[in-house]
Amino acid sequence: MDPRITIIKDRLSSVKRIIAVASGKGGVGKSMVSTGLALLLSKKNHKCGLLDLDFHGPSCHIILGVDKLELIEEKGIIPPTINGIKFMSIVHFAEEKPVAIRGKEVSNALIELLAITRWGNLDYLIIDLPPGMSDEALDIMRLIKNQEFLIVTTPSKLSMGVVEKLIKFLKSMNANITGIIENMVMTESNIVEEFARKNKVRYLGKILYDSELESCIGSIECLLKTKFIQNLLEILEYMKSLSC
Repeated sequence: MDPRITIIKDRLSSVKRIIAVASGKGGVGKSMVSTGLALLLSKKNHKCGLLDLDFHGPSCHIILGVDKLELIEEKGIIPPTINGIKFMSIVHFAEEKPVAIRGKEVSNALIELLAITRWGNLDYLIIDLPPGMSDEALDIMRLIKNQEFLIVTTPSKLSMGVVEKLIKFLKSMNANITGIIENMVMTESNIVEEFARKNKVRYLGKILYDSELESCIGSIECLLKTKFIQNLLEILEYMKSLSC
C-alpha cells in the first residue's frame, strides 16, 4: 500500500465538509461554480479551501486573478491564501506549461498533491474536478471517503445526456450526491428540474446567464457583484440548510 494514502487521510482529518464539483462535460461553468462557492463561503467567515484538480485545464487561478504565489514548505506544502481561501492547484508547480500526463501518472500526481498539502482546520474544502468520469474523479472516490458530489449542468440535451451517465456511475459507487445546479439559464424552463426528479437527484436551483460575468474574471471585487454570484448565494444557503 502506498504510504502517501495514509498521509492523505491525516491531511484531511480536520476538514469538516468536502464538496467535489463535477460535470458531465466541459464548458458548463463548473470551475466558476467551484470558485464562486469558495469565495462566498470565505465571505461568510467559513474557513475554506479550494483545490483545482483539473490537471489538463486548470482555470480557478484565472478566475481568482492569481499570477504567481509563493508556496510555504513546512512538513509539506501550506496552500497560499487568496481572499481568505486556501488555494492549491497544479499551476503552482507547472505554472502555465501544459501538463502532459495520463493514466498512472495522473494518479501519482493526484496522490502526491493530496499528500503534500497541509490544509489544517477547514469548514469546507471545494474540489474542482475535471469534466466527466476521469482518472482524477475515480481516484478522488478511492482516496477520499467522506466527500459529497455537486453536479453542474446546463439546460442542454448534450450536457444532460452525459450528466445522466455520470449520475448512474456515482450511484453505482454509492457516492453521496448533494444535488444538481442548473447553470447558464437563458429561457424559462423546468427541463433540468424534471431531469433531476427522473434521476432521483435533488435539484438545488438555477443560475441565470450573466452577460457581465466574463468581464469580471480575474477581479474578485467585480465577481462578487455579479448576478451569477447572487444566484449562487441562494443555492449555497439552500445547500447549507440541507446539512442542518
